[in-house]
Amino acid sequence: MENEERAAEERTAPDGTPAEAVAAAAREPAAQAVDEAAAGAAEEGPGEGGEQGSGEGGEEGSATRRRRRRRLVVGSLVGCLVLGGGVLVCLPGEGPAGRGAPAAAPGAQAGSAVRAGVAAALPELAALIEERERAVRERPGDARSWAVLGTAYLEQGRRTAEVAVLYPKAERALRTSLKARPRGNADALGGLAALANARRDFPAAVRWGEAARKEAPKRWTTYPQLIDAYTGMGDYKKTLKALDALTALHSGPAVRGRAAGVYWDRGRREDAQAALADAAVGAVSPAEQAAWLERAGQLAWERGEPQDALRHFQEAVRLDPDQRAAQAGQGRALAALGRTTEALNAYRVALERQPLPQYALELGELYESLGLAQAARVQYDRLRTLVRQESAGGVDGELTLGRFEADHGDPASAVRRLRAEWRRQPGVAVADALGWALHRAGDDEAALRFASIATDRVHGGAVYSAPYVHHLAVIERALGKDGPARRHLQEALRINPHFSPLFGPAARAALAGLGDEPPPAELPD
Repeated sequence: MENEERAAEERTAPDGTPAEAVAAAAREPAAQAVDEAAAGAAEEGPGEGGEQGSGEGGEEGSATRRRRRRRLVVGSLVGCLVLGGGVLVCLPGEGPAGRGAPAAAPGAQAGSAVRAGVAAALPELAALIEERERAVRERPGDARSWAVLGTAYLEQGRRTAEVAVLYPKAERALRTSLKARPRGNADALGGLAALANARRDFPAAVRWGEAARKEAPKRWTTYPQLIDAYTGMGDYKKTLKALDALTALHSGPAVRGRAAGVYWDRGRREDAQAALADAAVGAVSPAEQAAWLERAGQLAWERGEPQDALRHFQEAVRLDPDQRAAQAGQGRALAALGRTTEALNAYRVALERQPLPQYALELGELYESLGLAQAARVQYDRLRTLVRQESAGGVDGELTLGRFEADHGDPASAVRRLRAEWRRQPGVAVADALGWALHRAGDDEAALRFASIATDRVHGGAVYSAPYVHHLAVIERALGKDGPARRHLQEALRINPHFSPLFGPAARAALAGLGDEPPPAELPD
């Protein structure tokens, strides 16, 4: 086992991340044996493999990184595709992860990816989970393997939506790691922060992330979790500080991709686009590259460029057929382009393979926009079922349910849910949803306050979002503020005229109803 650990650490990604095995869910018989091992792990104490990985390399690691970066530059000159803005992105099989690269041990690439917080291929995750489950069965006190295993279960849950089973398994494994090694275990603490973020439990993510940072301040992989947690809490000053700390400690595609998310949330779309293009160029596996392309597709979609978004989404699915977010993205873009049958098929495939509430909501609204009320209700019922299933895995579905109830159910219920959510974790997404729910419930004065928080830069609402601006405009119109409502409707449709198959046409109709802006009043002589 020591030889396996040493060999894994010698295989590094271009950004220097150790390629230790981090995997996802495995077969039930093996999982049952692992749960039995977890029950007794605390009594065993840390085993030989329970060393804490710092993620930092010495002189030998730096030399390895330099050699791999040189190979990456050479590989990136061949077989590229064009991202928006003319940026070249190398394709798998002809770049860093291509046919000329030496074969890695099963699951090693996924281990490196998961440790860096980027996407890993599902077959690789399965291989890694099998390896780490075998390790903890043989050495139940191996704190490091337990931490790796927990993070792997988490990634598998994110990729498959089987969170009701996999998120509790992830938590058990990560807590077992902490019992086996209570001090100096930043890997387990960081894994628990990532799990809390995935569950939309941002207060817990802050606690775990700050504990991980205290244990290992120079462990760069902690900071992406803190960025997500602070963003969810609406603490944008701390978000930017965490990003500064991350970029000071490390560079590479994982960091560029994480920076893109912050730029995006701050309304810096061009910076976000450039950072995502850099991340895609530097990706070391098809699954990672596909994830960055999917994000670039989302950004193109939010810019109101469905054709460009579709190209990104299609390429992401080609690179990684398990990239279901890109599959749903295709549905979004195809609907905007008027290719309705293809859009419905894309959504159905995404939902079949990765049943997420958001996909059910989008498909339901597409059906509703087509006048297919019964088909829409089927998807809305499915959404409620999926939220209940996710809640069994500890996922907070209040934001999703609040958004749904505001438009398709009980607005008063939406207000109750979202007020509680706002008290607990007051991020911009919650402010927007609460403002809209208050409007739908008839309290436009209170609604305006939250819609303004979601859209003004002073309160952190710098996201360049057509739905957010549309919500603000509708609330302003309800309050008789026709001038601001007209301007904000124009802005929403300028940002993305296709932002919703259901509410986009309503926004255009509302703008037409307001008519042209009246000329300024003449001053008296």
